[in-house]
Amino acid sequence: MIREKSCGAAIFVRQNGERLWLVEHMQKGHTSLCKGHVEAGETERDTARREIREETGLAVAFHDGFRERIEYSPYEGCVKEVVFFLAEAAGMDTIPQPEEVASIQWLPLDEALASLTYPDDRRILSAAAAALGD
Repeated sequence: MIREKSCGAAIFVRQNGERLWLVEHMQKGHTSLCKGHVEAGETERDTARREIREETGLAVAFHDGFRERIEYSPYEGCVKEVVFFLAEAAGMDTIPQPEEVASIQWLPLDEALASLTYPDDRRILSAAAAALGD
């Protein structure tokens, strides 16, 4: 059995008293939260920070106490674990990584939840919002 691991984050920004959430429309056609594969020697947060920077160009600050995980099989014979953190972006200006990300949107919670393709991503985003009292 092949095991893969990725890390990422539910990313938000505050704008005019409202919290907006980042969603990525991927080149492969689905909409998801920012995440990517762990590289040798990285901690989970190192991976999440690097992937966020690569895919969006954003600098973020992580909120302590939030660590959620999902597990699924992306293809036969493989189990993938994805660890998500909660992160606040320093700003809203993004630079999508063209190889992977078609576009990026900042959306209110309800719209962000509705746009996500997979139920596991909706569960993670809901848990992140709940951790902030939303």
